[in-house]
Amino acid sequence: MSVDLAQLYSAKLLALTTQIPHQGRLDAPQASVRERAPLCGSTVTVDLDMEDGRVARFAQDVKACALGQASAAVLGSVVIGRTLEELETARDQLAAFLKEDGPVPDAPFEGYEVLLPARDYKNRHASILLSVTAAAAAARIAQENDGALTVK
Repeated sequence: MSVDLAQLYSAKLLALTTQIPHQGRLDAPQASVRERAPLCGSTVTVDLDMEDGRVARFAQDVKACALGQASAAVLGSVVIGRTLEELETARDQLAAFLKEDGPVPDAPFEGYEVLLPARDYKNRHASILLSVTAAAAAARIAQENDGALTVK
């Protein structure tokens, strides 16, 4: 079943693209990860610091389609204070939500529901997953390397 473009690019989704929290880059982050969606060329670079097992500082440089931007906005609104485990769970739940018609990711990531119409657009799934995938990878690097800068 195909979704029309008005449903896909809803007013709520388009509003998110103009309100992406934590845009930019951090000075001297503990970890920095760049992810790219090969089909569309969208990229997201995430910088973050972990403190006591939780995201303490976060920035994202988002060069993505509207769906990738909306996804980055959802993540950015809830990422501070999240653990590595929460980010990995959100990544896995978002992938299942898109690719397997799974449920909306658990709170505080339920904002990804705005991307429900994108399930039918498999060529956009990689772009939607960029921010949370990069954040989970950066959190793992920061935690494993005790703050040493690593770029993937």
